[in-house]
Formats: sequence, C-alpha cells, structure tokens
Amino acid sequence: MKDIIQDLIDRGMLDNFSDREHIEKMLQTKQTIYCGFDPSAKSMQLGNFVMITVLRRLQQAGHRIIAVIGGGTGMIGDPSGKKAERSFLDEQTVKANVEGIKAQLAKYLDFSDPEKGICVNNYDWWSKINVIEYLRDFGKVFPINYMLSKEIVASRLETGISYTEFSYMILQSGDFYNLFKQYGCRIQCGGGDQWGNLTSSLDFLRKYVGDEEDAGVFTLKLITDSQGKKFGKSENGALYLDGNMTSPYQIYQYFMNVDDASVEKFLRIFDLRSLDEIHQIYEKHMENPGLRAGQKELARVMVTTLHGAEKAAECEKMTSALFKDEF
Repeated sequence: MKDIIQDLIDRGMLDNFSDREHIEKMLQTKQTIYCGFDPSAKSMQLGNFVMITVLRRLQQAGHRIIAVIGGGTGMIGDPSGKKAERSFLDEQTVKANVEGIKAQLAKYLDFSDPEKGICVNNYDWWSKINVIEYLRDFGKVFPINYMLSKEIVASRLETGISYTEFSYMILQSGDFYNLFKQYGCRIQCGGGDQWGNLTSSLDFLRKYVGDEEDAGVFTLKLITDSQGKKFGKSENGALYLDGNMTSPYQIYQYFMNVDDASVEKFLRIFDLRSLDEIHQIYEKHMENPGLRAGQKELARVMVTTLHGAEKAAECEKMTSALFKDEF
C-alpha cells in the first residue's frame, strides 16, 4: 500500500495522531476510514475541500472511505470553533442541505463500488434511538469531568454552552461506534478543531470493544495563507463549491491573488501530481514571479478540479481579456 501518511505529512497537511506508529501500521493494509460533513448550508465551502482531497488520496491509496453527512448531528450543532450557540435549522432545511452535500461529495469521490467508498447520513441511525437508549448506552460512558476537560467545551464555559451542544461529542462518538459495527470502520479523520471530538470517539469505541481492537484518529492542520488568513475566505465571505453560489471565475480569481509563498503550499494540498512535479512548477514560477505563472497554474488546477477543464479555460480567457496589461 502507498505510504499515505508520509505523503500527507510531506504535503504539510497532517496535525495530530492518536498514535502515529499504530495508524501507519494499520494503513499498510486496506482500512475503512471515515470523515464527517456538517450540513449547515446547502453547499460545502472551499475549506471543506481539504477534507475531500484527503479522502480522495486515501481512496487512491487503496482504502475504503466513508463520507458521513450529519443529517442528525446537523440538527444539534457542533460547538467546535464556535464562540456562541448555533441557531437551529429546521428539519426540512437540514434534509435539503444533506441532499446538496451528498451530490457534491459524489462529484469528487468514487461511490461506484461500496468497497471503494460509501456516503451515509447519520440521521438514519440517530432518528431510531430513543432518549432512554441514548442515556443508558451512550451518556453513561461519558464522565462529566472528562467532557469538561475537552477544549471544545472548556472554551465555551464562560460564554455559556447548552446541554444540547455539550452532548455533541457523545453523538459523534456514537457515529464512530455505529460505523465500526456496520462497516468495520476503525479510523476517523477530521479538521484540527475536531481533535476533542475525535479523541472522545476513540475513547468511547475502546470502552465498548476493548483496547486491543485496532482503531485510531488523526486531524488535519487548519489551512491558512502566509499572513495567517483562513483559507477559503474572501472579502465577500465564504467561497462555496456550488458554482451558482460562488462562480468558477470567483474561485479562479481567489487563487490568482494568493501570495507567492502560498502557491506551492496550496498545490501540495490540492494537486494530485507528485511533490517533485509541484516543486518544479514552483521553481519555474520563482524565476520570474511577476508573470504569476504559479498562480495561473494553481487557479487552473482548482477550477478544473471543482468545475471541469472547460470552465477553467473560460476563466483563463476572461482573466486574460480583463487584465491583458498585467499578464
């Protein structure tokens, strides 16, 4: 099997491991690995594409991936990275968002064979659990002191956190346990702000199935530009994968305007070519940065990946026509 962990490290993507050596050993054979996606909007944002890219790489390395859409947990709200309580979405909105995200995931990930990948909705199992089962089978396993020690909860104690959001980590732990039972899933990955939820999930799984069972979690670094600005945010707000919400041209221009230091960084993350090829592109770019050849290649790669080569060619022509004196 391809050494996917080392490749992700070399690309500057990985952050924390429950046990790096153990996960690397697990990944020497085919594993089932899951990542969750929050249906808080009808389209995912460019930042979500980092996780999609990781799942693509894992899939290409020979592993089976599970994309979990939080149709159940999305009605609760993940407190991770939030300074205040989320507003609830109504059930119909969440269902519509789930369908939109499901279609987007199918565009970028291979679900043609269940041995390669599947997409599931956690509403399908959480909607069947009653409150007595929840408290006895899940709530009983989590000591309050343990939950209070998690950064995602501790950071909200001053401003306030409801029991609803407080219990989110229990629900995510239940996801991991359910996926383990149904599909033999033993690895979970997520963004860096999910570390508390992921480690809680792993602890929960081990309590139920035993410490001797192979399982692990890892997180990805928060992607920023060289100035520390959060990736995928423009002056007008979030950049969406849905071409009707954020046009391919807006995506193209976003990457055309990144600084030189971010060109190789973003290509390492999103371009499926080898690191040697990417470095050659960057070296050629740095021979004359004023030509912005690196930004052009990065913008082409991103729009092609998200919306197809035809849209990328259109964006290139529009940019050349509008900024012909600059390029």
